[in-house]
Amino acid sequence: MSRQRDPLPVGVTEDGGVDYDELAELLGERVIGREDHVNAGGFVIRPDAVQSVLSTLRDEAGFDHLSCLTAQEYEDRYESIYHLRKFDDPTQEVNVIVPASKTGPVSESAEPVFRTADWHEREAYDLVGIEYQDHPDLERILLPETWTGHPLSLDYDQDKPQIVAYRAHENPLQDHHSPEGSNTMFVNIGPHHPATHGVLHLETVLDGETVVDLEPDIGYLHRCEEQMAQQGTYRYQIIPYSDRWDYTANMPNEWGVARAIESLADLDVPEYAQVLRTMATELGRMLGHFLAAGTFALDTYGDFTAIFMYAMRDREKVQNILEDLTGQRMMFYYFRLGGVAWDLPEPRDEWFDKVRDFLNDLPETIDEYHNLFTENEIFQYRTIDTGVISKETAKQYGCTGPVGRASGIDYDVRRDDPYGYYDELDWDVVTATEGDNYSRFMCRLREIEESARIVDQCIDLLEDWPEDEREIQSNVPRTLRPEAGKEVYETVEIAKGELGVYIRSDGTNKPARFKIRSPCFHNLHALPEMAEGEYVADMIASLGSLDIVLGSVDR
Repeated sequence: MSRQRDPLPVGVTEDGGVDYDELAELLGERVIGREDHVNAGGFVIRPDAVQSVLSTLRDEAGFDHLSCLTAQEYEDRYESIYHLRKFDDPTQEVNVIVPASKTGPVSESAEPVFRTADWHEREAYDLVGIEYQDHPDLERILLPETWTGHPLSLDYDQDKPQIVAYRAHENPLQDHHSPEGSNTMFVNIGPHHPATHGVLHLETVLDGETVVDLEPDIGYLHRCEEQMAQQGTYRYQIIPYSDRWDYTANMPNEWGVARAIESLADLDVPEYAQVLRTMATELGRMLGHFLAAGTFALDTYGDFTAIFMYAMRDREKVQNILEDLTGQRMMFYYFRLGGVAWDLPEPRDEWFDKVRDFLNDLPETIDEYHNLFTENEIFQYRTIDTGVISKETAKQYGCTGPVGRASGIDYDVRRDDPYGYYDELDWDVVTATEGDNYSRFMCRLREIEESARIVDQCIDLLEDWPEDEREIQSNVPRTLRPEAGKEVYETVEIAKGELGVYIRSDGTNKPARFKIRSPCFHNLHALPEMAEGEYVADMIASLGSLDIVLGSVDR
């Protein structure tokens, strides 16, 4: 007697792809059009059907990850694109496209369905000018409230001066007088403070030493990276910008841009270059995790002389290796479309020995970190069971990387949507279940060890690679002009989590729209969930455990 097969999930084909026809049937009359992007299909819906459609796709079809929201303006309409995925399988993708009127662009907010839409829609309102009904707090997020106009709208005057008016002699505390009998106090933490890891302002309400309300205020480091990318050519001028986003571990950023453009322009990458990319990216990931460990020591118990300097010592070793490979110590620009800039440094054997010496010393190095960190009573007291965020809450905010995985989200783009040489190598995705500050730190330490495993295997491959097959770049046209109207959204795994890049082509050698999905943006948005109800000192530890970089948050 044959065994009956389990029914396929809604919207999934026999071969594991997305059945867009079945999804269209599920959504019914709410769909008013269909679109095909390079790597995912899309449904055009009415502006008043956003919550209904997203709820259906999440609850009945399993699309539980709102990876990104891209907002843009056309000559005849505004548009919001919700890029949906599944945490269990990010190759299952669907785009929900919401057009809005050219006069008075208004769309229903997705925030009641996906909490992470809060900040995304505020950014879309701030930079593009789309308003979102039912949004809990639709105000500017990157620019001052006094700013005039929306910088990514088509009619915005880039040369128009902006004057921020300050009302003379106004008492800045006037609005914060407490009612009689209240014990709360409003405190500004930052934007210029060493514990905020950059120019971050935390609007904090305290009851004694307990945080009762917290609002991260970002935008102090906004550098218009998306606009600069739209002014650069695909071939050479966009990838260098990516090194400035997460500048503590920036090599993986380059792959984010390269993967999106290579998908858009249908470019191949030689196998040898894929190994070089994988090796270099994992060394770059280690750069970020070493720095995160050292700064976390400062945040939790003020240890500068020992742990911070140990971390800088080990980060320096990796920087020396990458300097030999790329010629740079920080802004590497090693990736090129279709491959990498150049092969390994000569003599190859000496460079291999240098890398192996570092890898051979790493187990003892990690033991030192455990002796100094994880076995330290103060560190344990400051991190265990503090800053807890549950798995479901982390999903609602789109938390990825060590932040999401420490809460039990078994999600890593390198494994789940493979690129490069990752699916040919033996390595593990590091997860935990506690979701506290301690778990996030431990995930990063263990990820250093996994990166070392990957680098070690890449070195073995590169050593044995036949000399006449060491192709570092495919044949890429000098000028790239992807077909007008093509759209792509691709992601990679960087040290902080899922980095996404959306590109829309208009047929020229520059993007018509370039959108960056920053993992730091999502992870920081979740800070109030970790901090409210905790002591203010534990809030500082929670912020440090996120390992944010403001250049990545603000872009």
